Amino acid sequence: MDFIKVAAACPITKVADVNYNLKNIFICLDKAKKEDAKLIVFPELAITSYTCGDLFLQSSLLDKSQKAIKELVIKSSKYDMLIAIGAPLLYNNSLYNCAYIIFNGKILGIVPKSFIPNYSEFYEKRWFTEGFGLIDQTVDFDYQKDIPFGTNLIFTSEECKFAFEVCEDLWVTVPPSSYLSLLGANIIGNLSASNELVSKKDYRNSLISNQSARCMSSYIYASAGVHESTTDMLFSGHLLISENGAILKENERFQRDNELIYSIIDVYKLNSERLKNISFRDSSKFVPFKGKYIKFTFNDKTINNFDRYIDKSPFVPSNKKLREERCKEIFNIQASALAKRMEHIRLKKAVIGISGGLDSTLALLVIVKAFKLLNLDNKNIIAITMPGFGTTDRTYNNALNLCTELGCDLREINIVAASLQHFKDIGHDKDIHDVTYENVQARERTQILMDIANKEGGLLVGTGDLSELALGWCTYNGDHMSMYSVNPSIPKTLVRYLVRYVAEKEATATVSETLLDILDTPVSPELLPKSDTGEIVQKTEDIVGPYELHDFFLYHFIKNGSSKERIKFLAIHAFKNDYSEEEIDKWLDKFIYRFFTQQFKRSAIPDGPKVGSISLSPRGDWRMPSDASFNSFK
Repeated sequence: MDFIKVAAACPITKVADVNYNLKNIFICLDKAKKEDAKLIVFPELAITSYTCGDLFLQSSLLDKSQKAIKELVIKSSKYDMLIAIGAPLLYNNSLYNCAYIIFNGKILGIVPKSFIPNYSEFYEKRWFTEGFGLIDQTVDFDYQKDIPFGTNLIFTSEECKFAFEVCEDLWVTVPPSSYLSLLGANIIGNLSASNELVSKKDYRNSLISNQSARCMSSYIYASAGVHESTTDMLFSGHLLISENGAILKENERFQRDNELIYSIIDVYKLNSERLKNISFRDSSKFVPFKGKYIKFTFNDKTINNFDRYIDKSPFVPSNKKLREERCKEIFNIQASALAKRMEHIRLKKAVIGISGGLDSTLALLVIVKAFKLLNLDNKNIIAITMPGFGTTDRTYNNALNLCTELGCDLREINIVAASLQHFKDIGHDKDIHDVTYENVQARERTQILMDIANKEGGLLVGTGDLSELALGWCTYNGDHMSMYSVNPSIPKTLVRYLVRYVAEKEATATVSETLLDILDTPVSPELLPKSDTGEIVQKTEDIVGPYELHDFFLYHFIKNGSSKERIKFLAIHAFKNDYSEEEIDKWLDKFIYRFFTQQFKRSAIPDGPKVGSISLSPRGDWRMPSDASFNSFK
């Protein structure tokens, strides 16, 4: 079960009118069933309403509440849905504010509120007893015996493990959900009655998103609504669904009708994050109690309308403002890392091969920024353009213009004669345009750059990006090698935005004009002869596939350890308007083949800064045998 659809509900209520409340609870359940929800979380004390005051001490209300729970249990079998509903429970002469967890004609368990607020506008201890520390108890009703009762209950169905807390439990220093998550719960429900005050919404949102991030869980929050008593407070019916720090869905508060929100939770991703996070696993030793696991099984897990948003560009924020902030931060990380390395080895010069392509352009911009940090003159940036058989006028002129506009020490070394001589030396026919033909040029360029770096006492800065490393789209000991690399954890889809960010935010008008033309140029290593009209013949994406697909594959393969089937499923939904299923299959197979067979190149890459959550550095983030088989992954 990779995905599950959940709901948060706020039904219309009347204070202390149990029958009226139950009627609207069933309306919500019917709506949730039509949406294929498998979990629904209702507000705190939704059966009675939260603001009953001293009526909670009346046996009539408590008896009526229990009859409503019984009716809900009996009718629950038609929903195939885990129901978390709030109601009071009289147990051993004490009254508890509880979450009743109901499924398929049975109460699976009852979770008492651990912490009872008794400050400011709250005085719940007048009626309720705290449940903190209550574990391994049982409750008997006339229609069901030995119902688990306690704060350590976890309800499990395959990979989904549900746990619940009530309102104030979230606001304490160590919420019960923190412990329950460490015991395996990955979906937390909070049945709440949080009154509305100015700015409280923002704090509540922060609290929920942060708790879901710390617990690496989904967090479903449902609060009481505007139909509660307004004697001293107003409740807004705030509904939230969060997943690992992100708010997936939030309602418009202050609604007067039955209100539901839905979202699809990626359970696989949550479990994957926990698997990688050793600190999360190690924290389980601090849990002061053992969990009680209650198993149940959904009859049908189908989600007929899979409407979860799948980002086509997971490395690139879709929000423009956030994207610009991210680009600024990444650019500063790159430049600061390079400045540190140059400062450490006490070099005042940098050497870079500049082609007029995206990667070398970004690397050059990073060097310029680093030199500014170090108060070094751009004349100490030795930019070398090395035209070969496939160099076009467009890339050549863009390289010249960019270096001139930035005030670099621009040098040109044509590699054609040297390459022809090398073909002769090794006995290779210059008219056979195979991998040898291409790699001779790439290695000739790298040799020139290395030798000039030695001659000038400079640092050779590499330009290759994360996407190229993933696919092995580089020449071993050619463009694969440098003395320090600045782009190794930046995917191709993000390189474009970084260059555009500099063009729009940091560059002069003339530099910006050149950068924008570079952005419009097809990606190519230009190692094959150009066309008769002088155009680029060798376009990378025609050979290895679209980078937007490969970056998508890479993200999900590395970030969550996703299988080919899962990546394909996600890609089909993300790119349904862009690529056919057959095209996705073709390029996914290509990705898996190249990723496995090209690991030997990644095992020998130079140092370079990590800027995001995914890196293929063999020294830290990705340790993989160079001879691992891909048969289990294709």
